[in-house]
Order: sequence, then structure tokens, then C-alpha cells
Amino acid sequence: MLYAAYGSNLDPHQMALRCPHSPLRGTGWLPGWRITFGGEGWDGALPTLVEEPGQQVFVALYDVTSTDETALDQWESATTGLYRKVRVRVATLDGEQTAWVYVLNDFEGGMPSALTLGVLADAAEAAGAPDDYLAELRSRPCSSGW
Repeated sequence: MLYAAYGSNLDPHQMALRCPHSPLRGTGWLPGWRITFGGEGWDGALPTLVEEPGQQVFVALYDVTSTDETALDQWESATTGLYRKVRVRVATLDGEQTAWVYVLNDFEGGMPSALTLGVLADAAEAAGAPDDYLAELRSRPCSSGW
């Protein structure tokens, strides 16, 4: 199954380091979901997804090998229960694709740091996200971090 990256893993260079055997298959949109923040990381709220009709999230699709999936689960703290995997449908130019995403096992709310928002926006830009999507990410309210 494909992995749909919406956060820092949108950056193909980062994914090549984390999952060297898992090629990028393309990009698309996750309709009916929005990116938000919740829980508490070392510098603010953590990125996650929640269902929201009428919204959509830009994603990059990777064909992740089982070995790389194990490594990615560790990177994303799915092995600790911080995030869980959810199956979703992604709209691409080649039609609908089934994929999985990581969703935070915590409340929605909290303020992401400027660093977190910058990393997400830069990763989305590296993946080819449209300018309006990047502008929306970069204009979100944030904290200065720790």
C-alpha cells in the first residue's frame, strides 16, 4: 500500500534518507481532510489530520517497502502510540489511490511553532504544492517555540 505524506515527509530528499528503498509515486490531494495540530511536542503542537468535509490536504505518495515502513513507524513514533495509521483515499491525476497516513492519537488544538510550520511549508514546496496551499500554511498562527 502507498504512504501519503502530508508533513515534513513531503520533502523527497528527507524521505530518501528515511526510506531509501521507497520511491515517490506522485502527488495528490486528500479530500475531506484538513491539516491541523494537536498534542504537545518539544516545541509546540504536532501536525496531524482530521476529517473535514470540503477541505483537502496536499500529499506525496510513496511506495514504501516493509523494511522502510518499520523505520518510518519509528521516525513517526507510531511504535510508541503517539501516531496511528489510517487508510485514506487520495485523488491523483491517475485516479483515486488507497494509501495510509499517520494521525495523532491526541486532542486537536494547541499552537505549532514557527519552526514546525516552516518545515511543513518548505517540505510542501519541495514536493510541488501550489502557491495558495503554501501561502495558507505559512500564514497560520504560531508560537515562537521554546
